[in-house]
Amino acid sequence: MSESDRSDGEGFVRAADETLRGAYDPPMSLDEYVDRVLENPVAAASGARYVLAAIESEGTREVRERGERRERYRFFDDPFNDGEHAVLGNTAALNAFVDDLRAAAAGRGNDESIVWIDGPTATGKSEFKRCLVNGLREFSKTEAGRRYTVEWNVTGAGSGIGGGGAGAASLSYGDGGDASAWYRSPVQAHPLSVFPEDVRESIADAVDDDAYPIAADVDLDPFSREAYDHLESAYRDEGRRDLFSAITDRDHLRVTSYVVDVGEGIGVLHAEDDGTPKERLVGSWMGGMLRELDSRGRKNPQAFSYDGVLSQGNGVATVVEDASQHADLLRRLLNVPDERRVKLDKGIGMDLDTQLIVISNPDLDAELDRHAEREGADPLKALKRRLTRHEFRYLTNRRLEAELLRREVAGARGVPTVDGVDDGTDDESERNGPGDPERDPDDEPGAAALTIDVRDDDGTVTERELAPHAVGAAALYAVVTRLDTEDLPADFGLIEKAELYETGEIRRETGAGDDDRIAIDDVDFGDGDGRNGIPVTYTRDVVADLLGADADRSHPELPVERVITPTDVLDAMAERLSEAPLFSRSEVAEFESRKAPVAERVRERQRADVIDAALAEATVAEETVAEYVEHVYAWDADEPVESERGPEEPDALAMKVFETETLGRFDEDDYYGTDPTRQVAEFRRERVIRALTRYAWRNRGDEFSVDDVDLGEIPELREVLDANDLADVKRRFPELDPAEWADPPADTETARVKAATIDRLVDRGYSPASAELTSRAVMRDARDEWADLDDEGDRADPPRGGRGDGNGGDVSWD
Repeated sequence: MSESDRSDGEGFVRAADETLRGAYDPPMSLDEYVDRVLENPVAAASGARYVLAAIESEGTREVRERGERRERYRFFDDPFNDGEHAVLGNTAALNAFVDDLRAAAAGRGNDESIVWIDGPTATGKSEFKRCLVNGLREFSKTEAGRRYTVEWNVTGAGSGIGGGGAGAASLSYGDGGDASAWYRSPVQAHPLSVFPEDVRESIADAVDDDAYPIAADVDLDPFSREAYDHLESAYRDEGRRDLFSAITDRDHLRVTSYVVDVGEGIGVLHAEDDGTPKERLVGSWMGGMLRELDSRGRKNPQAFSYDGVLSQGNGVATVVEDASQHADLLRRLLNVPDERRVKLDKGIGMDLDTQLIVISNPDLDAELDRHAEREGADPLKALKRRLTRHEFRYLTNRRLEAELLRREVAGARGVPTVDGVDDGTDDESERNGPGDPERDPDDEPGAAALTIDVRDDDGTVTERELAPHAVGAAALYAVVTRLDTEDLPADFGLIEKAELYETGEIRRETGAGDDDRIAIDDVDFGDGDGRNGIPVTYTRDVVADLLGADADRSHPELPVERVITPTDVLDAMAERLSEAPLFSRSEVAEFESRKAPVAERVRERQRADVIDAALAEATVAEETVAEYVEHVYAWDADEPVESERGPEEPDALAMKVFETETLGRFDEDDYYGTDPTRQVAEFRRERVIRALTRYAWRNRGDEFSVDDVDLGEIPELREVLDANDLADVKRRFPELDPAEWADPPADTETARVKAATIDRLVDRGYSPASAELTSRAVMRDARDEWADLDDEGDRADPPRGGRGDGNGGDVSWD
């Protein structure tokens, strides 16, 4: 059959074959496995070492959290699954968790501790578990991450395992098994556990991995011990001198790889799991099987279920979810990391190699402190000493919170990068200027619109839109509620604090027009941020309710009722706080009071969008500003400017035109023809050159580029580049009337400007409906201010600082 004759179904089957073929190694003999370990010690790594290897296999990237740069392990971005269960934020806690693994893998004492992931609801603890499972599963499918166990077949070696019945020996559960079948260790036993202890130690000594010892101190599990003892007895009776070789012959023992997953190398105890402590931790005896297996009165380990969380997690990791629901188990886990052994029954024990991880909400704190008043007599003191706590908190980075909200609302996927550090530029306003095309949600998750298909009650599907900045507004409001006010300096607002956490630096303009830069290290914030506040699940539910119904507004041509604006989201979030049992009355009052500065910041962003769109044709290109700077530098140094025609004198006329018409700083009387007066020369030297560094110019190479300087360092030029304001609109369109914006008369300047503005907003990511609503809101707010401007667009007392007044410098939030 040719390839063209194959059905699509056959193609999918072949693809599945390839996937499974790459996930497993063929069965191998015990000596072949030892060779594999000597070549790649991870093949026999302890549980902690294996988890560490999986995490380190994906490398790191640099992120910014709480304003600081940190190295973050890509493993927690869930790269194997397109970021489906990425853990957003909490990098410091994740790094501390990895440090614990490293110490445990090296045997530096932490191997006796239990990792405790603690934090309030909706902080990413469940995503951490899912990400861990996903990552370990996919790592085990790689050549470097193969995980191995043993399978047994006792055919041909005596009769009756356990010393009982006659006939062919079998490791089956009951009498229905196939004596020729292979039976895998039910607890993923390490293949090295087959060797005698002194030989295991010799193998460990031969492994070239001094930093991380292999798992050479684990004995065979009880199920495998049954097979081993039977084979040993049978071949000893035959007088075999090569007894171990006979027991581990390829016909009886083989080493197989397995894909790590829940139930095979990963044990997960859920909140709803019940049973006795032993059943939940190890498993249970199966009465019917004990009767079927003729074991002469003893308990045969073949009749044990091995379905407890420790049995399932043997070999890699054991996770106890919502640990407060299993508080009775915690004390029983106390000795597991220390002794590395549990009992199935009296006289029947099982060695364990698993990394214990406990996940809980803050209510476990209360459970652990029940007897705190008893101090030295506290029965939980030993347990608390064993727990190594890593606190997950709510996100305090607005961009990360916006990314998380998009995932919660729309199920968006993709490996997150919005917290990454770009050494080329840290400021979104420098990456996304007024002329940039439609926003990319991966770059600006808060600013970009989000369109969702919603199924109505009658079964019809309606497309609804979260307008640009709606997600960002919700994210900023949630972040602001999580910030502590007690550590705020007198001249700091919550918006500025959030901005510092996001960008690491804010910029304020002083009265003299210079910049005052404040870095995160310049402010001494406390450690209380992120412990309380509005969780993303609350915001998600509010947004979901808004998406489920039309808004109370209409337009003759546009579906504005299907658009959720930033104002809609903020109002709904604040109004529904009192209805949510999650918040106390004092929290409701406090959170409501924090909405106003967020709403103001969002209005600033909407206003900037609309004004930039209206003035797009009049906006000065960065290349023009860069050319002016280059000529100013050359004029000051009395040097030529390199052009396509060769060295030329600085263009005095071009500089004059830029300073008079573009900057509006001077007029004809400030020049002698094209030569600058003392006032203009002082401006060039003190306001342009001094703000940058002469070193960049004087030490330039032959190919000088504007990239050698930062135009944003010059306040006057920055305002030209990205600080269009309402005065510029009136100066450019003196006949425009904001009062007529909602329904402008035909053939008027207002109608023409509105049409062009709407088109440009649509090009930049708005829908026609959201562009209509946003521009109306901006022009409605601008009416009174418009009246205070003269025909030249001047105010009696022009404000300083452009977009950055009020709440935190002029760094673009979206």
